[in-house]
Amino acid sequence: MIARLAGTVDSVGEDGAVIDVGGVGYLAFCSTRTIGRLPPAGSPVRLLIETHVREDHIHLYGFIDAGERDWFRLLTTVQGVGARLALSILSAVAPEDLGLAIFAQDRAVLARADGVGPRLAARIVNELKDKVSGLAPALAHSAGPGSAAVADSGPAADAVSALVNLEWGRAEAFAAVAMAMNRLGSGAGVDALIRAALQERAP
Repeated sequence: MIARLAGTVDSVGEDGAVIDVGGVGYLAFCSTRTIGRLPPAGSPVRLLIETHVREDHIHLYGFIDAGERDWFRLLTTVQGVGARLALSILSAVAPEDLGLAIFAQDRAVLARADGVGPRLAARIVNELKDKVSGLAPALAHSAGPGSAAVADSGPAADAVSALVNLEWGRAEAFAAVAMAMNRLGSGAGVDALIRAALQERAP
């Protein structure tokens, strides 16, 4: 199984790139995020690879970094999410935002991807929520220890709901309230959390 390609960029298309390795061109399907970070044709490049073998084909999926590859692996464990749909999701939502969206149960963020409807977005959130913290340590770093409390009922959850009613995205509201809880402590009331969250959003 091919796990990595190190060579030069031969050509780049809308859904992938051809990597020249010792005179052999390998087509790797990629997200738009990875495609956008590839160097110009003729430049050296290294891609992490997931190899999918089927009876009628062998497909290579390329990733610019391990974080995106790990999310690809995780997404494809969800029923109804194949390799191409996982790339579509990673094209629409950056890995760091994807972790927060799933943890915050923000289905709307996932539905930005082509081919992901409300039902599939709900399934992805439900199946992956418990796995997010292990895969995305950056989430805990950015949202802080208060993020766990936001998922529970109580003032924090009420503050998130209030911000969503003010037309915030759920993931954005979740992160802001988590940071507010880090500053104010777990005993903070709804009003205080909302005010602090609004300050977090202010430029």
